[in-house]
Formats: sequence, structure tokens, C-alpha cells
Amino acid sequence: MSETSTADPARPAGALGAVEQRGIEPVPVAERRGNPLQLFWVWFAANISVVGMPLGVSLVALGLSAWQAVLVAVLGAFGSFALVGLISVAGRRGGAPSLTLSRALFGTRGNAGPTAVALVSRLGWETVNTSTAALAIVTAASLLVGTGGDAKSAPIVAVLGVVLFVGCTVAVSGMGHGAILVVQKWSTWIFGAANLLILGFLAVTIDWQAVGRVPGGDLAAVLTGIGTIAAGTGIGWANSGADMARYQAPAVRALPLVMSASAGAGIPLVVMISMGSVVGASDPAIAASANPLDAIRGILPPSVAVGYLVISFVGLLLSNHLSVYSAGLTTLTLGLRVRRVWAVIVDVVVTTVASLLFLLVADGFYGPFTTFISLLAVPISAWIGIFLVDLLRRREYDPVALLDLSRNGAYFYTGGVRWSALGPWLVSIVVAALFMRITPGEVPWYTGPLHDTWVGANGMAWLVAAVVGGALYAVFGLRSAAGAR
Repeated sequence: MSETSTADPARPAGALGAVEQRGIEPVPVAERRGNPLQLFWVWFAANISVVGMPLGVSLVALGLSAWQAVLVAVLGAFGSFALVGLISVAGRRGGAPSLTLSRALFGTRGNAGPTAVALVSRLGWETVNTSTAALAIVTAASLLVGTGGDAKSAPIVAVLGVVLFVGCTVAVSGMGHGAILVVQKWSTWIFGAANLLILGFLAVTIDWQAVGRVPGGDLAAVLTGIGTIAAGTGIGWANSGADMARYQAPAVRALPLVMSASAGAGIPLVVMISMGSVVGASDPAIAASANPLDAIRGILPPSVAVGYLVISFVGLLLSNHLSVYSAGLTTLTLGLRVRRVWAVIVDVVVTTVASLLFLLVADGFYGPFTTFISLLAVPISAWIGIFLVDLLRRREYDPVALLDLSRNGAYFYTGGVRWSALGPWLVSIVVAALFMRITPGEVPWYTGPLHDTWVGANGMAWLVAAVVGGALYAVFGLRSAAGAR
């Protein structure tokens, strides 16, 4: 069985007013005219959202000072998005989405595991974005009309916030690649400038003496912080790296692709995470709040706070519509024979329900948030390690085999599985789990037998997964990679 193209040649994917008809099939070389600057705008706008603030608050909760948190943000954000840039190189080479290219490594059936994890990751981040946007509406309503300050005390406002955000996401996400490039570019300038104005206002109103009194953490806390930021930023986006880069011109070099992702995402993330760490250091009660935007209500005057909450809502939308776009491609890679627009609709329904449960049922925000990014970081990092090692040898992908799910397909391998890649992926996850602790609340759900070691205590399980997966694949997979085109 072969997945046939859904592209409409009369409606080019790059046209702003047209819904993109292309699914996961490789982009023809003649249509690959992109450049790294386009990706810079895409990643900048996608990471200018207020979600960076909770990450900054979580660093202070780990025991870091605000100044250590800034250093951690630089290392974690720029470094992890360099990985996104490296995976973008595969998109330029193969012209297809990340998880579609991954079929060449894992087999057309064996790739289901990494693809399912990638889809859960995208759905999870969309849930976080949607929930945070709804909380922005809740917070604004509390300032304007005196409703409750969290979702459970103002459930109707929270539901309306979810519906509004989802509606805005669908309005943009269905447009596809051409619209995303235009929207992300102009949004970078508009909302980047607005965020800088708010940051300037915070700079003169924050209690800097309280910030300075927060003691610094030790090396272990710094390493844990770097892992937290890496897991919550670039690692979460890594398996989407090729989704936008598939339109890059074949002549584009690897280094500009890496720099466009690293700088494009790193700059806004460092700004937002730093702001969150400073706000968290000025008021320790913020980390215990059920609403991560309480800091905005407490620090800024009501009129300024409402304006910033509107900016936050739009900033989250810029991240979310890119995530929905990527999730639609990932859904198609799982083998669902539907158009990408319908895949987007299914995605939105799932995240709407999940967001309402997250807002109205879950206890707290930071516990489930950090648990989510820590859990998914392990299987995604394992995939990253294997994918990057494979990229060292692989210079091209067979465009026909990527879509051929039949037993005669070049990437069907043994029963649809390439065990020299899937085996290392599974083993690395198991090994990394030995170092993990899952604690969404006060009581741990799971504690690995090696959690008390230096690696486990410093939250480095994701790095273990990447190193083990990559090393095992280098031993067992590279010998056959040259022939697996």
C-alpha cells in the first residue's frame, strides 16, 4: 500500500490565501525555495509565548538564583534548539516531515512508536498552550470584572477562554506553510516589541532587593535546570525540526539552518525565561499558585496587566498553530488516510478536552507541567540520538519508499521493522527510566532504582537516553544505514 499525494498543483503550498493541500509526501525540488531567515522568524515567533515564564519560575523553585537562571536559560534554550536545527538538515535533504523521514530508520511499522510519542508531545504542548491562554483570559476577567483568579473559581470564563483560543488556532493552522511564514515574520516584530515594552515596565517595578536576596544553587541544581529548560524547549520541538525545513532550498548549508533555529528560538526564550525567574525570585508564592499568570496581576497595574495578557494570548497562539501544523503531519505519518486539515480538526478536539480537564480537574499547574516535559523528554531524546547518528551517514532519502507501506517497500525491512534502530530506542528508554522519578504532586508515582545517583538526582535521564540510543545505533545500525536509502 502506498500513500498517494494529496497535493493540488493548482494551489501552491506557498500561496498565502490557499489552504495547503500537501500532506507528508516529499516536497518536489522545484518547490523548495526556502531560506534559513524564514525559519528564524518561525522559531522566534513560536517561542515568544508566556509559557517561558513558568519555566523561569520552575528554575527558582529548583533553588537557583535569578542570575543563575539566566545562564541556564542561555545554555538550555540555545543548545537544545541547535538540535532542532540539526534535524532541519534532514528536512532539507529529504523534503519531508521529521517523522516521515524517520521511517527510513525504524521501518514503516517500527516507526509507529517514535511517531506516537511525537504526537503525544505535540498534543501535550498544545494542551499547555491552550490552558495557559485560557488562564490569561481568566486573569484578565478577574481584573476587569472581578471574577475568580483561577480556572476552578471561574469555570465559565475558563471554558470560554479555551473555546476562543482553539477557534483562533484553527483559523490560522489550516492555512499551512505559506501562511505560517508570513504570520510568524510579522508577529515576531509586533509582539516582540510589545514584550520588550512590558519588560521595561517590569524592570522599574520589580522588587530587585528581593531578587538579590535569593541564594544561588550548587552545580547540581544548575545542571538540573539546564536539563529542565532543554526538555521544555528544544527537545520538545526536535521531532518537528524537518516539518518546516522541508521547503528549504537544496543549496542551503547546514550551519545556517542550525543557527536559524538556535538563535531564532533562543533569543525570545532567554528573555521570557529570565523574566519568569526574576518574577519568581521576587515573590516565592508564585511557584505555589494554580495560575502561572498571577505574577502579572500582582506586579503590573490593572490596565497594563490586561494589555500584557492580550499579548500573551496572541503569543501562545503563534506557538500553538505551529504545533498543530506539525501534529497534523505526525498524525498522517501514523497511517491515517485523511487530509491534513482533517487531522488538524481531530487534534484540536483532543486538546480541547485535555485542556478542560487540566484546568478544571488537575491540582496545580507546575507539578503536572514539569512532569509532562520530563516524561516525554526521555523517548524523544532517545529518538534524537538515533536520528542524528543516522544523519552522519545518510545523505538522501528514497521519496517513493517513504510513502510505500507495502511489503515491497524499501523501508519495510523485516516485517515492517528495522530492529537495529527500534531496539536501541526501546533499550535506551528502559535504561533512562532507571534514573527517573515521576512526581506530579507531593507523592512520587514512580522512582527508578538509580534515581539517587548523580545522574538521576540531577535530572539527566534524558541525556542518558540520547547517549545510549545513539551509541547502540552506531554499533548496530550504521552498518546497514548506507544501504537503507
